[in-house]
Amino acid sequence: MTPDELLARVREDNVRFISLQFTDVTGAVKSVDIPVSKLPEALEDGVWFDGSSIEGFARIQESDMRLVLDIDTYAVLPWTPDERRRARIFCDVYLPDGTPFEGDPRGHLKRTLAKLREERGWVYNIGPEPEFFLFKRNGEDIRPVPHDVGGYFDFSADDEAVRVRTKLMDALTTMGLDIEMGHHEVALGQHEIDFRFADALTTADNVVTLKYTVKAIAHQHGLIASFMPKPIYGINGSGMHCHQSLFDTEGNNLFFNADDPYLLSELAYQFLAGQLDHARALAAVVAPTVNSYKRLVPGYEAPVYIAWAQINRSALVRIPRPKEGKAKSVRMELRFPDPSANPYLAFAAMLAAGLDGIDRGLTPPPPMDHINLYELSEEERLAKGVKSLPGSLEEALNELEQDEVLKAALGQRLYEAFMRAKRAEVEEFRVQVTDWEVQRYLERA
Repeated sequence: MTPDELLARVREDNVRFISLQFTDVTGAVKSVDIPVSKLPEALEDGVWFDGSSIEGFARIQESDMRLVLDIDTYAVLPWTPDERRRARIFCDVYLPDGTPFEGDPRGHLKRTLAKLREERGWVYNIGPEPEFFLFKRNGEDIRPVPHDVGGYFDFSADDEAVRVRTKLMDALTTMGLDIEMGHHEVALGQHEIDFRFADALTTADNVVTLKYTVKAIAHQHGLIASFMPKPIYGINGSGMHCHQSLFDTEGNNLFFNADDPYLLSELAYQFLAGQLDHARALAAVVAPTVNSYKRLVPGYEAPVYIAWAQINRSALVRIPRPKEGKAKSVRMELRFPDPSANPYLAFAAMLAAGLDGIDRGLTPPPPMDHINLYELSEEERLAKGVKSLPGSLEEALNELEQDEVLKAALGQRLYEAFMRAKRAEVEEFRVQVTDWEVQRYLERA
């Protein structure tokens, strides 16, 4: 859109306020709201704000920052009332001297993808599968109570959760997401809404949009929507499997090779090998919370072991069977990201790991089809060369600290801010006393 076209759409949509959005280093959405009368000025000059209190942004002495509007991301927030209708626009963050702020996660991914296109002529596409829970409010008790009794793909003619999920899908469609399907997931109260793949920046924007839209619509129905990776002990957690491919600028899928048993090109195998090689460090970025590692345990369909396969869902990377004659659908599914990740950082790190495999000409190990990795002993896995993901966020951060490729991919500013935030999270968790500890030790110790 041009600025004039945007202003015409805003008038047509009867929007009263514009929410200018960006994220901090952890992926939390930040917003500066302006009345629509200030939009022409914002389009021309940007909007100044104080970045000193944003996680991973500026120190006090360099706090002035400017938001530059990405007008193609305009969308009306469908849950806002007509008399105070709001729209959102994602923004890039700049410093006073006009240079991009290196600590802006969205801007960093945007620059990374532009470099990929300019230097290699490639486009990095991602199709995510974010899962979430819908919980009832339980009085003053914040412990989650599942909203429904449905299981994986269960159908009900008059299921309240289905009605809510349908409204979620409708709202997301009006905000520009190309919704493909929504369904119950394995656990009680767990759902998944999938949208069509797109370039990594558009997809990251869509993940952010989906998360806050789901939370807003759920709140209107008296529910709590949670993207926490493992909110309830003993049942499946929520992941965000990411289907990935590299295309050239003419729309050809560079992962496709008709003569290969898995239909994968040499480039695809190298990309796969790179992600497996960096998986232990990559975990810190794609599964970035203490709670993430309560999901990444054997027995709940989440991947734990660093391997790949086509039909084996216990592997870290799966090669889905493409549709007949559909070269564009050849892809690889990375299964250990979860929806607590900042998608801008996660996608930048995932891309860097794959590109390193291409640049080094790596070859992946043999596939682990027809082998349930969960059933192998540690000795059997090691004999096959299958390593494990880190068992905790602290272990993952230690791996990231040693991975120069991923550190460079994030850039010094973002890497240091991310590590500060996550080390603080680990330390805060370390001093907590959990219910499990009280139940186990209070009387026995």
